[in-house]
Amino acid sequence: MSSSINPTTSTTASSTPSGSALITSTGVGSGLDINAIVSSLTSAYGAAQTNELDAEQSSLNAQLSAYGTFSSALSTLQATLSTLQNPNELAGFTAAVGDKTIASATTDFDAVAGQYSLEVNNLASAASLTSQAFASGDTPVGYGTLTLSVGDASTQINIDSSDNTLADIASAINNASGNPGVSASVITTTSGARLVLTGTETGAANAITVTESGGDGGLSALVYDPAGGNTQLTQTQAAQDASFSINGYAATSPSNVVSGAISGVTLDLLGASAADTPTTLTISPDSSGAQTSINTFVTAVNGVLSAIQSLTGYDATTQTAGALNGNATLETFQNQLENILDTVNSAGTGGIKSLTDLGITADPSGVLDSDATTLANALSANLSGVGNLLGGTNGIATQLNTLINQYTGPGGLLSTINQGLQSSLANVAQQQTALNARLATYSATLTSEYNAMDAAVAALKETQTYLTAEFDPNQSSSSASSSSPSSSLSSGTLGT
Repeated sequence: MSSSINPTTSTTASSTPSGSALITSTGVGSGLDINAIVSSLTSAYGAAQTNELDAEQSSLNAQLSAYGTFSSALSTLQATLSTLQNPNELAGFTAAVGDKTIASATTDFDAVAGQYSLEVNNLASAASLTSQAFASGDTPVGYGTLTLSVGDASTQINIDSSDNTLADIASAINNASGNPGVSASVITTTSGARLVLTGTETGAANAITVTESGGDGGLSALVYDPAGGNTQLTQTQAAQDASFSINGYAATSPSNVVSGAISGVTLDLLGASAADTPTTLTISPDSSGAQTSINTFVTAVNGVLSAIQSLTGYDATTQTAGALNGNATLETFQNQLENILDTVNSAGTGGIKSLTDLGITADPSGVLDSDATTLANALSANLSGVGNLLGGTNGIATQLNTLINQYTGPGGLLSTINQGLQSSLANVAQQQTALNARLATYSATLTSEYNAMDAAVAALKETQTYLTAEFDPNQSSSSASSSSPSSSLSSGTLGT
């Protein structure tokens, strides 16, 4: 930030010598551009320190920007590590169901290749109960206490005489604290309005029962208690488990999303099979996801290395040094990064012990290259070995994540450096403020001195005019008409 001071506007003072009230001063002053002179002198006076502070400020801002670029490259690299750290997320299998109307399936790292037959007898469902028809949703039903139970959970709902319509009861059920898993609604058809209770969870264990007590007995129309032999509500859908078979072996599930029936496979049951018509479920190896994740990682590592080279290097062609030329922090990180990338896992199995075994190598300039064929072969032959090299406690991705956190995490090295740079910028700003104040004082002093000089020159000119008029009263008019180029004094004669 350059210092810029506007000098005080000069004024030309006029004065009349004592005893010459009949003679008028012209007050022309020096004729100098005092503002320009003071501005130039002030700029020259503060130029050295101003340039020094501007250069320091520019350097600090460049360093802040450079560290920001480095931090951004680290964040991009770190974002690629989560998949590589967790072997489960690097899983390389796909699941395909022959009849997609019956089920869909997904896999995780525990899946194994294979083919299965799948037959769905029925889907899991939630209980649904419907009341008798009432005239409308605003029809009073009765007051008292309703007890709703789902499995082992239950709640009591008090219905008073002022809020006892079908719609009021539905609202009370939905808003009840401790609702065990029942939603209520009112449907209106040509036969009237009915209260519908629906379970929020599927499965045979989630059957709904409704009992009533106290009040006027009107709530008995909403009772559903099969065990007690009282079923005023009609069950339109029973709570039941999904029933299916895998390779002919029967299985059940309270949910239509089934995990654990096949290792590493999650089934989403969508519909019942036609009688005695199973469909196929095929689990196949798939390395495309892992290959994409690893290639993205390689690209991010090269991005970090490129940023370090650009920020710390020197371009001989343009004779331009990076903003962090020779910076020890970035050079140390690069050494740490390269040491981790060179990790050799002696306990690796199936020939997967280093990045080289995945087709990842560094060229002479340090840039990583990835051989697609070698990587694909490694993933197909030994996916678990690849996962162990990259992930787990001592995996390459895990080590890199720990290293990056030391630099970018709260209280990390980059945070400390950033605080130091910000503090230095604040100090430069304080110095600039102090310099501006000194330059303002200096400018004001110069302006005052030049104004005094201007006033003195104006006074001398008035004196000259006075003397000229005294010794040659006609000089003024002669000068105006240019008819008499010299005064009587200059001709050496006096008129008598």
